[in-house]
Amino acid sequence: MTDKVFSPSKQATTGTAANPSFPATKAQLYGATRPLFRPQPKRHRYRHSCCCSCCIWTIVTILVLVLLAAASAAILYLVYRPHRPTFAVSSLKVTTLNVTSSSKLITNINLNVNAKNPNKKLIYMYDPMAISLITTENDVVVGVGSFGSFVHGTKNNTLLKSAINGGNKELDDSSAGKLRVALRSKKGLPLKMKLDTKVKAKIGGLKTPKVGIRVTCEGIKVTVPKGKSAAIGSTSNAKFYGFADFHRYVTVTCRRIFTGDRATIRA
Repeated sequence: MTDKVFSPSKQATTGTAANPSFPATKAQLYGATRPLFRPQPKRHRYRHSCCCSCCIWTIVTILVLVLLAAASAAILYLVYRPHRPTFAVSSLKVTTLNVTSSSKLITNINLNVNAKNPNKKLIYMYDPMAISLITTENDVVVGVGSFGSFVHGTKNNTLLKSAINGGNKELDDSSAGKLRVALRSKKGLPLKMKLDTKVKAKIGGLKTPKVGIRVTCEGIKVTVPKGKSAAIGSTSNAKFYGFADFHRYVTVTCRRIFTGDRATIRA
């Protein structure tokens, strides 16, 4: 058995390689104090892409809703085709129309108006209508009356009747004098009629809220009756105005009902 012999030169060489040199160099000191570099993940790109995706989907959703609303409105128009109702004065008979010496107005007029609903699937429901007969030139109220409430069915003509009276209203001297002069004219007294009411529309099981409307009729002329026979007023040129706004309201409201936009509907 042989003994292992250790060489001193090898041991010294090994110890010199293991131990660092003293004092430490500047490069060694800088490397010991410098923190390790750890790259951070870039999260802002992910957030930016999420925001872009949300914006795109929001725009797409809005466009789809707009297209659906337009399609619903088009279907409503093609299926229901809402038309405005029409009114016409069918008869106006003047029994009494006089201004007394004490400037009191005495009026007795029988008025008939024909109301027509041309729609096949649209029903109108009217509250009582207030009637006012007014002179065209001086805006003197000749008489007042009313029509009762009624339901205007589809493809229906309804005859409305009312008695107009002045209620022995006392006029001021200026209005009384002008009205006396107009009543003596052979051309007749030009009048206009105003109808004030509230109405709502019904389509199937759906109803619109009530809305107030005013309808004006111009082109009426009346004369003072002679003797006991009533004077027939001229209504050939009488025309009604004011249903255009109501017709527009019904069309828009029905479209909002069918598209589910009930929050924007106002009575």
